[in-house]
Amino acid sequence: MKIGEVARQAGVTVDTIRFYERRGVLSAPNRRPSGYRDYGEDTVGRLRLARRMQSLGLSLDEIIDALAAHDEGRATCDSERWRLDAALDRVDARIAELRALRREIVSARTACEQGSCTLVSA
Repeated sequence: MKIGEVARQAGVTVDTIRFYERRGVLSAPNRRPSGYRDYGEDTVGRLRLARRMQSLGLSLDEIIDALAAHDEGRATCDSERWRLDAALDRVDARIAELRALRREIVSARTACEQGSCTLVSA
């Protein structure tokens, strides 16, 4: 299967596929005599899995590591759950940061309403 077809089926761009090859998410495909990449049927599934992991907040390095564990046959729900825990911790930390920022904005707005706007005077 050519790169454009893989991209269409996986819902990614050709550039994404090339990037994933460079980073090791995908192994280098076979080449046709014409030089075109020739991908196996499993490539689409692997791309979808990588994108799903990304949508769950895993970093690219975490995705590469998780896929390597899968390829080596050592990935189980129990052995991989920590990756989701780490992503959840990052999300919780970001939520806490956003809540703190929201409090600051509300405070600044309240100050403006009381005549001492922090946006016009430092």
